[in-house]
Amino acid sequence: MKTLEVILTRRNIKSFKSEPVNMEQMIKWLNAGAMAPNHRMTEPWEVYFVGEETREKLNHKTNFFGAPIVLTVLSKHGSTEVETVENALATACFVQNFNLAAWAEGVGTFWSSMGNSAKNREILGVPEGYDVIGVFGVGYPEEINEPKQRKSIQDKIKYLP
Repeated sequence: MKTLEVILTRRNIKSFKSEPVNMEQMIKWLNAGAMAPNHRMTEPWEVYFVGEETREKLNHKTNFFGAPIVLTVLSKHGSTEVETVENALATACFVQNFNLAAWAEGVGTFWSSMGNSAKNREILGVPEGYDVIGVFGVGYPEEINEPKQRKSIQDKIKYLP
């Protein structure tokens, strides 16, 4: 797939096949994630692979729609408030790179923010000084939803003098 096609067709997957995802591919996609822009090369992201025991404790209402892999992506706080924000933004770019690299090869993701609660931070073993950017189901889509209607980008553009 060409880049624009990957971006325009990617969806948040809500039904996964049980077929396993090759770990070498996962590492390749995570390496693509690591090519994300990050101010001062802080590379603030960390990735936790969530095992069955932890996944069960998280007790996600959908069990991540049956995804064969669950990841948690963290962003390390910076030495200043501004750097902490920059790190979170860089980690979101990491996630998007990962999502698009996986999608280009037929693997989808489901992004959940559930890792931010105090209880789930404890279950996931998130250390002080880190934000949870998301908990992700990863796998081959059982079905792909139609895109949701978006506002026209023209409504979001402002021209400054």
